[in-house]
Amino acid sequence: MSRKEGSLEAPTRHPIDWQGPDYYDQDKLMAELERVYDVCHGCRRCVSLCQSFPTLFDLVDESETMEVDGVDKADYYKVVEHCYLCDLCFMTKCPYVPPHEWAIDFPHLMLQAKAQHFKAKGARLRDKVLTNTDAMGKFASSPGVRQTMAGVGNTEIFRVALEKTFGVHRDAPLPHYQRPTLEERAANLVQALSPQPVGETSGKVALFATCFANYTQAELAEDFFKVFQHNGIHIEPVTGVQCCGMPKLELGDLDQVAKMKAHNIPRLAELARQGFDLIAPIPSCVLMFKQELPLMFPEDEEVALVQRAFFDPFEYLWLRHKGGALNTEFQAPLGDVTYQPACHQRVQNFGPRTRDLLALVPDTQVHTIERCSGHDGTYAVKVETRDHALKIARPVVRHVERQKPDHHVSDCPMAASHIGSQRQELGEKASHAPHPITLLRQAYGL
Repeated sequence: MSRKEGSLEAPTRHPIDWQGPDYYDQDKLMAELERVYDVCHGCRRCVSLCQSFPTLFDLVDESETMEVDGVDKADYYKVVEHCYLCDLCFMTKCPYVPPHEWAIDFPHLMLQAKAQHFKAKGARLRDKVLTNTDAMGKFASSPGVRQTMAGVGNTEIFRVALEKTFGVHRDAPLPHYQRPTLEERAANLVQALSPQPVGETSGKVALFATCFANYTQAELAEDFFKVFQHNGIHIEPVTGVQCCGMPKLELGDLDQVAKMKAHNIPRLAELARQGFDLIAPIPSCVLMFKQELPLMFPEDEEVALVQRAFFDPFEYLWLRHKGGALNTEFQAPLGDVTYQPACHQRVQNFGPRTRDLLALVPDTQVHTIERCSGHDGTYAVKVETRDHALKIARPVVRHVERQKPDHHVSDCPMAASHIGSQRQELGEKASHAPHPITLLRQAYGL
């Protein structure tokens, strides 16, 4: 029984048995890859989502039999390399996900293949460094390094050298690392407000800065605190935590994900027990705590507690709005806004709440582009995959260029910057795009 066309019912997601005896069995993995690849070959609905599916279909079509049995199993991993676990195939396209008897979960099968590959062969230095986001942030934002990068970071000679030695594409926008961090800025913005529970929300929020935003989007501290406090919500920063683990998950380093979970979950669970709701400015981090960690650790009560407490920030504000507790006295229109919802937000199934909130602002038109940006955490910066990332992003870029909006935003700052940097009519000045919470603050006139 497949999902009914147009059904809003979420498919069943089974726990990830990453500590089970069969998870790292290569023969069983190859058999399952062959089974799933055969189903995908017969369906082909996901061909436009990412490069994994065109890679698979080309392998099949160019084989002697033009079926999956004609593909060399040594080439199976070529499909895995292009999967960045966006989850869109599972949540929006595949008709064979559980409870269908074929029980296809393509992203988590790719995760298993990545985990086996990492366990057997490790990863290249570049990928280890790029996914060690806390260490990268601390190093790159340190005074001497930050000043050096500001001077030479975008010079042609430096970018060519970086590409040849490290495999980071010369045209990929580099983050601008900052000090003080988001957490440090937020510590000075706390105001004691009396929490007012509304519906599922307590009115008392702890902001998990995330490693990316902490070191490269520190200005979001003021935006989040101004908007939430303007709506009577008590907000504090979460301190003493590490990366959520999503970059290491995408690498297949599940042991490191477990170590990060062991560090973060006790702290977050304690905040949840104190009555805090939890939010994060990056959808991937929210998804990590709401889906991936609960599936990796289904029996862990503290993981489940954190899962229940975690919200996307716009999901949270919309819940307050439904309860009549959102301040809708906006002071400034936003004009035309193109909005690309991040894939990791779309698959959380709470609806287009960022769009809905921005649309509350008078004289504001929000044009939603439900296509992947192609960025992923590292996919768009690596030499071997950047061209594919640009191809995936092209429909979004074309839409934005046709619309010529006053603002282009995404819930993922990396995705928005990836699109902005390709806008021919604006060039480099579009490479740093605002977060939607920044636009909401602007609309409030704060």
